[in-house]
Amino acid sequence: MRYFVLFSYRGTDYHGSQRQPNGITVQEVLEDAFYTILRVPVALTFAGRTDAGVHAKCMYAHFDVLQRIEEPERLVGRLNNLLPYAIAVKEIRRVKEDAHARFDALSRTYEYHTIPCKDPFAHKLVARVEPGLDVTLMNQAAELLLGRHDFASFCRVHTDVKTTFCNVMAAYWEDGVFHIQADRFLRNMVRAVVGTLFDVGRHKKSIEDFKQIIQAKNRCVAGQSAPAEGLYLVGIEYSEDIFIENI
Repeated sequence: MRYFVLFSYRGTDYHGSQRQPNGITVQEVLEDAFYTILRVPVALTFAGRTDAGVHAKCMYAHFDVLQRIEEPERLVGRLNNLLPYAIAVKEIRRVKEDAHARFDALSRTYEYHTIPCKDPFAHKLVARVEPGLDVTLMNQAAELLLGRHDFASFCRVHTDVKTTFCNVMAAYWEDGVFHIQADRFLRNMVRAVVGTLFDVGRHKKSIEDFKQIIQAKNRCVAGQSAPAEGLYLVGIEYSEDIFIENI
C-alpha cells in the first residue's frame, strides 16, 4: 500500500533533503525514524530535492508498506516524538498505488525571504541583503519569467534533466519576500533567479539584460546564486483524486 507523508524541516543542519554519502540528510533521518517505529525498511521518494541549508514548510514524499497503517495520526505522533526539532511530520495519507510524490505534483511554490539588517533571531533562516534595492524594477524583471520558457540560464550545469523548460505561473516580490510558482523547477533555479534579480535591484543589470539572460540559455551569463538560507519550499499541489480516505 502506498502513502504520502507531508512534513516540514529546517534545512540548516542538513546536507540537503535526499540521501548522499558525504553528510546527514533529511531523508536519512526520516527513514531511520520510520524503521525504528515500523521495524521494516521504508524508502521515501521525495516530491523534489532541496540543497544544503534550504528549508521546507511543505514537502511530500511517498512510501510503500505491505500492511495498511490503521492509525496514521498515531504514527505521526510517534514519529514527531522521535524526530529532532528540525523535522516535523504533519500528515500521513493513503494514496492510489500508482500515485507519485514527484511526478504527480501539479505545481510547486517557493519563497525567498530577505531582511535589510542584521537580526540574531533570523540567523540561517533568512538572507540579509543591503537596503535600497529597486523592488519595482525587480518586479518588472520578474514578470519576464511568467509562462513557459527554457530556463537553462538559471540551471545548475551538468545535471541529468531531459528538459530545461518550465511553466512559471507566478513570480513577484512583496515585503522582502520573493514568491515563485511553477509546474517544475530545475536544480538551483530559484536561487539563481533571485541572485540575478538582486543585480537588477542594484541597477547592475537592466530589464533588457534580464530578458537577454533568459534567452541566452547559458548559466554563465546569469547572476550568482542567492544564499541557501533564505529559500523555502512552501507549497506542493496535487489533484485530490489521488488520495484515498483511511476508512
